[in-house]
Amino acid sequence: MAAKEERSVWGGAARPVERSQPASESTATLLRELVAHLRQQRTVLREEWARRITEARLLTAMTEEEVFAEATSVYDNYVEALETGTFEALQAYARDLSERIIPRGVETHEVVGIVLLLRDVLARSLFAKYREDFAKLDRILDAYEPAANSIANTVAVGFVQERERVIRQQQEAIRELSTPVLQVRERLLILPIIGVIDPQRARQLTEQLLQAIRTNRAKVVVIDITGVAAMDKAVANHLVQTVEASRLLGATVIVTGLSPEIAQTLVTIGVDLSEMATVGDLQGGIEEAERLLGYQVSDIKEVSQKS
Repeated sequence: MAAKEERSVWGGAARPVERSQPASESTATLLRELVAHLRQQRTVLREEWARRITEARLLTAMTEEEVFAEATSVYDNYVEALETGTFEALQAYARDLSERIIPRGVETHEVVGIVLLLRDVLARSLFAKYREDFAKLDRILDAYEPAANSIANTVAVGFVQERERVIRQQQEAIRELSTPVLQVRERLLILPIIGVIDPQRARQLTEQLLQAIRTNRAKVVVIDITGVAAMDKAVANHLVQTVEASRLLGATVIVTGLSPEIAQTLVTIGVDLSEMATVGDLQGGIEEAERLLGYQVSDIKEVSQKS
């Protein structure tokens, strides 16, 4: 067989290589051979990958034992995906892994980084195994790389989707905590609003308030906006609509804590305040609400003297 000059895959000068006749293996056959090699070398490759993860300072929020345990699971799922050509099990594992490590502070670049490190570790193993048969190595890599790319995408997308879900949950929790509807006594609710009100938060505020009015059969609601620094026309109109919707459910709304700046803004932009009851501060608003509910507030000393 004639020798053919070929350049090393690692670069450098060309050298003569004995090239065998191209084999007729199918991609499936090559992947089976690849999977068998990865299973045979599982212990060595898994340990090498875990070591590389630690050296690269990835997954630093986890202990070395945890990193090794996850590396073992990822490796096995990786090999299974190569063998079966399906990614359902890998997707499920990626979601489960993301749920466990995102709360630990693991970032997206770390997950992408460990997957790329695994690709590198496996590729180096293949180069070592087939270094005497470049033609076979080329065919193995041609079969391996598309599958490896799909696996990397599956893991990365799964992590990003889970991270986005967690962020949405956190944002929702923050909004709920920032707009609590409090029942101070029977049929009386208070909604203190603090911070910036954007259209999304305004809609959520309305939904929470109307649900609380129905659940508690409230007759009077005090909305305190002392902690709101500014309000644009869209949010102001939404507040007026909230007052009207509350009235349709049988509750009177009293707005307290209007700052001079917000009051001037509302007048300037022409928001209709004719149907909105306003009181200067929260204490005055509660007193007015109690009056509307028929409660009589008496001084404790006066009550004691009468008794």
